[in-house]
Amino acid sequence: MDVVYIKELQIETVIGIFDWERKIKQTVCLDLELANDNRLAAKNDAIDDTLDYKSVAKRIISFVEQSSFQLVETLAEEIAKIVLEEFQVPWLRLRLGKTGALRGAVDVGVVIERGEKN
Repeated sequence: MDVVYIKELQIETVIGIFDWERKIKQTVCLDLELANDNRLAAKNDAIDDTLDYKSVAKRIISFVEQSSFQLVETLAEEIAKIVLEEFQVPWLRLRLGKTGALRGAVDVGVVIERGEKN
């Protein structure tokens, strides 16, 4: 299995359970690892034969910017669904952190894996 990855993608969104959090945008940061067989793309040197990480990132950015979830767990699940279904990715690992959510920590969040790892 090969992996295409996106690291430290930062997006502004409404996220949180407190009233004050529902009125502002906060930064979430995500890392994605996406299963992809890169052999055909490497052989043909053609973008049409690989997973276009720019398209994946643009779709996620658009979704997250428009979202308004209370929990990072929910946001992570919804991102995973989009990637698995719309980009035919068989497996992904997603790390989603909420920047500055806990005093003394860079961020807090979740790491999830979904799909089948070949």
